[in-house]
Amino acid sequence: MGARPQTLTKKDVARRVSELVDSPIYKCEPWVSAVVEALGGLMMEADPEVRIELRDFGVFEVKKTKAKPKARNPKTNETVFIPSRRKTHFKPSKKLKSVLQQPLLDLNYDVPEGSADHANGQLESVMLVEDGAF
Repeated sequence: MGARPQTLTKKDVARRVSELVDSPIYKCEPWVSAVVEALGGLMMEADPEVRIELRDFGVFEVKKTKAKPKARNPKTNETVFIPSRRKTHFKPSKKLKSVLQQPLLDLNYDVPEGSADHANGQLESVMLVEDGAF
C-alpha cells in the first residue's frame, strides 16, 4: 500500500479562502468554521432526510436505510439485527466529477501498482467511457 494521502483541515480551507478573497486568514477562519458548522447542523437536524445542494460543488444528502434483519457478524458468524438508520451521501457536481475522472496518466501522476493501466510492467492507455458506464 502507498503512502497516506495529504489530509487538509479547516485551517487549510481558511488559508485558501484568505488567498481567494485577499483577506487575512484570521478573518476567514470564523467564516469557514461557521459554514462547516451550519452544514453539519443542517445534516444532523434532518427530519429524517435532507438534501443540501451547492452549485458547481455537489449535493450532500442524509438518507434513510432499511433495517437488516439477517446481517452477519464476520467475527463470530452470528446473525444480528441492524435497525434502520440515517446515512450521509455526497454526489459531486458534473464539473467536479469531470475533473476527477481524468486519467492519472494524462495528468502525469503515478499509477497505483496492480492497476489495469499496468500490463506486464508497461503502461497502456486506457479508454474511459464518457457516459460513466464503466
